[in-house]
Amino acid sequence: MIIPTEQGVGSSAIRLGINHALEQHGYSVANFHPLRDSNISSHELRAYMIENRQQDLIETIIQNFERVRKSVDFMLIEGIYNKIGNTNELAWFNPYVEWFNNTLVRALMGYVILVTRATGDKLDKLEESITLSLNGISHEFVLGVIVTKLEAPIDEYGRVKFSFLDEDSDGKKSLNHEQVAGSKLFQDGKIKLLGTTTWNEDMMKPRVSDLMHALNIPLLVEGTDTSRRVKRISLCSRGINNLLEDLKPGTLLVTAIDRSDIIVASALAEAKGTKLAGLLLTADYNIPQETIWFCYEGQNNKLPVYANQDHRKTLSFILSLRDLELRGVPSDDYERIELIKHEISESLDIAAIEAKLNHEVTKKMSPAAFRYMLLKKAQNAHKRIVLPEGDEPRTLKAAIHCHDKKIADCILLGNIEKIHQVAKANGLVIPQDIKIFDPLDIAPAYVDQLVELRKSKGMTPERALETLTTDVNFLGTMMIYNNEVDGLVSGAENTTAATVRPALQVVKTKPGSSLVSSVFFMCMEEQVLVYGDCAINPDPNAEQLADIAIQSADTAAQFNIEPRVAMISYSTGTSGTGADVEKVKQATALVREKRPDIIIDGPLQYDAAMIKDVADKKAPNSPVAGKATVCIFPDLNTGNTTYKAVQRSANVLSIGPLLQGLNKPVNDLSRGATVDDIVYTIAITAIQS
Repeated sequence: MIIPTEQGVGSSAIRLGINHALEQHGYSVANFHPLRDSNISSHELRAYMIENRQQDLIETIIQNFERVRKSVDFMLIEGIYNKIGNTNELAWFNPYVEWFNNTLVRALMGYVILVTRATGDKLDKLEESITLSLNGISHEFVLGVIVTKLEAPIDEYGRVKFSFLDEDSDGKKSLNHEQVAGSKLFQDGKIKLLGTTTWNEDMMKPRVSDLMHALNIPLLVEGTDTSRRVKRISLCSRGINNLLEDLKPGTLLVTAIDRSDIIVASALAEAKGTKLAGLLLTADYNIPQETIWFCYEGQNNKLPVYANQDHRKTLSFILSLRDLELRGVPSDDYERIELIKHEISESLDIAAIEAKLNHEVTKKMSPAAFRYMLLKKAQNAHKRIVLPEGDEPRTLKAAIHCHDKKIADCILLGNIEKIHQVAKANGLVIPQDIKIFDPLDIAPAYVDQLVELRKSKGMTPERALETLTTDVNFLGTMMIYNNEVDGLVSGAENTTAATVRPALQVVKTKPGSSLVSSVFFMCMEEQVLVYGDCAINPDPNAEQLADIAIQSADTAAQFNIEPRVAMISYSTGTSGTGADVEKVKQATALVREKRPDIIIDGPLQYDAAMIKDVADKKAPNSPVAGKATVCIFPDLNTGNTTYKAVQRSANVLSIGPLLQGLNKPVNDLSRGATVDDIVYTIAITAIQS
């Protein structure tokens, strides 16, 4: 991701150069602008922010990003920068720019190339700009820094000042390469200097058509050469004798519209082979058509002539020429684009970029990418999920959302009239193709089967009918057992036991599973972690803990999270003793014996499992320490306490508990679950099935 520190640093040119260099090395490259390529207008962006739908914004961008990424080796993402001027339609977004870029980096798990420019001739200002711009971005994501516009002309305040007017230059220049490379930021090795670009006026020279387009001035004579480059601008009010020194190639002459002598002199210079950039006529006099005709008719004169006839803006227009700054390169200016591509690509350390991007990295799944993956996988699965709590408002909203987004076909259980009343009270419209079943109508069909399944427990037809009509979870479980639905989600109103008990009695555990366990997906700021078991087993023994670890590793892999399993304890390695530590050691050994393909280590303290600096000291040779993605806690007390502490203190979205080990997917909800929580749990259940 290429992030500019401010407007005007030349990030578009840098992107062109990197693109060109990578293509020269045989890579396929695509460019991605998070807003433009996601078709998000300024108006839509404002709606996302006002309605507090930032998560939806990021997920929309990821969805469009993924469509492109599949077909190329490298994606170059354009970061957003602060817009100057109140007339820019995105200037209102300036307070959110840092949040947006940092969030997108974490969501896409991309590397950052920071692009900044030499700010004046003071190195400390450049260092401050770089440090502030990288604030909030994890060091592991920073590929390096590119500094542009070295040795550029600057004004008395140290600002880069390119002017078309020769008299504006006083010879003062910005920092050079040696000064920048000698910065303490780059010398200590923490931040890599990927390259610098020196000021090159040839790369700044616009076509006269681009200049006039920026000034909104029309072309007076058609068929002329508007692709000429503007090297300088000369304001002409002098006589012919004093004008000759300005008749040079690349000069745009600006004069009053009634100065026929200058018009004729310009045409004569053109006829003699001096390719002026153009002629711009100002003021509100009548255009001298006879003079123009005399200069152009039959002369094959290609000198472009423009006219600004608004006398009210003549003075402000002339003054604007001093401060005119053209940003970006028009997409059809192929000559300038090619020059920029070659110049920039030769100035950058592409080998360092390749080396960084090609080395084996620890794969992580960002929360935004995880949520997008969940919804995408569920949409592709086309599964039927029964929701026993059909008249619960949050569940009803989630069912409608899943229908509209094609996440799953949801089947509601409950009194049909009551469900429609709840929908009306909450301003909801239930789509006609969402199926609703009244337990009183369908329960009798399952009575005989339930009696047969539970006859060893003394089940009778009367008890079976009562159970099926009063316990919607049991009824939903029977639907799963008969393959009428693919999964069940419940718990917004009922306890975990009420959700799990029917599944254990009817669906039962998978072959080879000694127990049912659970995991939570913890959507941390930079990655998604798997926590198990935080909801089901109070005090598992070593064999059970090993099974929980295996189940959790398989669940992580099923959801595109590379499993690196940390068996959590209060001590790391051999530093502690006692029954609790021994249990974790035995469980770790059992996993290695049963599933040598799983990357696992333990016992590990939580900080050693998650933090690289701590891991380097406490467990330097561990394949898991510092980069764990799955944390297995020794008991329910530890797991549930940790999950809730992390969730609340870090304001982390947690999805779960997801139940493991059952023959068919049955998942429990927290009674405080939001609509989004229910939607994602439905998606997870669809994927599990």
